[in-house]
Amino acid sequence: MAVVQTIFLQCPSASISSFSASPSTTINRVSVKFMVSCCSAASPITVVNGNVDKRPSERDEVRLGLPSKGRMATDTLELLKDCQLSVRQVNPRQYVAEIPLLSNLEVWFQRPKDIVRKLVSGDLDLGIVGLDTVSEYGQGNEDLILVHDALEYGDCHLSLAIPKYGIFENINSFKELAQMPQWTPERPLRVATGFTYLAPKFMKDNGLKNVIFSTADGALEAAPAMGIADAIVDLVSSGTTLRENNLKEIEGGVILESQAVLVASRKSLIQRKGVLDITHEMLERLEAHLRAAGQFTVTANMRGSSAEEVAERILSQTSLSGLQGPTVSPVFGKRDGKVTADYYAIVICAPKKELYKSVQQLRAIGGSGVLISPLTYIFDEETPRWRQLLSNLGL
Repeated sequence: MAVVQTIFLQCPSASISSFSASPSTTINRVSVKFMVSCCSAASPITVVNGNVDKRPSERDEVRLGLPSKGRMATDTLELLKDCQLSVRQVNPRQYVAEIPLLSNLEVWFQRPKDIVRKLVSGDLDLGIVGLDTVSEYGQGNEDLILVHDALEYGDCHLSLAIPKYGIFENINSFKELAQMPQWTPERPLRVATGFTYLAPKFMKDNGLKNVIFSTADGALEAAPAMGIADAIVDLVSSGTTLRENNLKEIEGGVILESQAVLVASRKSLIQRKGVLDITHEMLERLEAHLRAAGQFTVTANMRGSSAEEVAERILSQTSLSGLQGPTVSPVFGKRDGKVTADYYAIVICAPKKELYKSVQQLRAIGGSGVLISPLTYIFDEETPRWRQLLSNLGL
């Protein structure tokens, strides 16, 4: 007979190493194991004969986690608004909201790392966070699945940085750093970082063994100058902060390229009613909007003997091919009491960077009355990411 008990899942333990800042002092490595409870009481986990059954918690609502503060939060809400998925928050002090166009969906504002943890625990079904956060706090968990891996904001990269001066002055690659004779078991490379999973994994994967880590949440750039670290691993956007603190990135030192992503719980997609449908609609809207970003509809009239002759003139110009080719249709008018079609209306799509060139080429081949309007959506027959998601789910 199976023994069944109900517990509440806690996050995996993490390890923190501490060290002495002085090179001449014997270094003591101390591993501290801690447990952080990151699940709500609404997420029971069933244990059958010692095996954890991580089924989605019993609730009817689909839950989407969004960042609660900062630039990522602002840009996420703006993107959803552009996709006609505006978030309605009755009280700005509340952490729960809704998207009126998506029924039965709750929006929960959380810290990015808590979004990932709660996706794993089953408290959330979907989330929008940076790929760096998914990778650091998801730690390769197979239940996390990327639905959209490039939402085109929040761009940055996780990178190793070292001082420009001292023993590092002529070190310009990770290979050169790893081969420095200074790093020994007694005096390892000291790295300050907030990424306690990705940074050690990167060092291990790249063969640098004599290294220890200290944890920090902010102002990492000051650590080498203060003498408490030899290098740092942190997120880099423009690189300005590194340069202002006399730090540099090195060849082979980029750990992860990151931007905002839509991530989901695999179990929720398969088992919870409504999650897959909501995911499909969100993915369709996101894909269509992002594809349309920077694209413009160009409409013009052109005199010609036939639609084919007009199309041939248009396709002779490099900037007028559009997405799949021009749309050409007759413009009817009356002449001497008869309906004739001496002009043709053409419609093409042109990217913003090619817009003026497109207008010039249209004029050169007889186009007139050129109208330009921005695009909101470009829908494919079916988004490739949706087909890939279904394939990953085995559906």
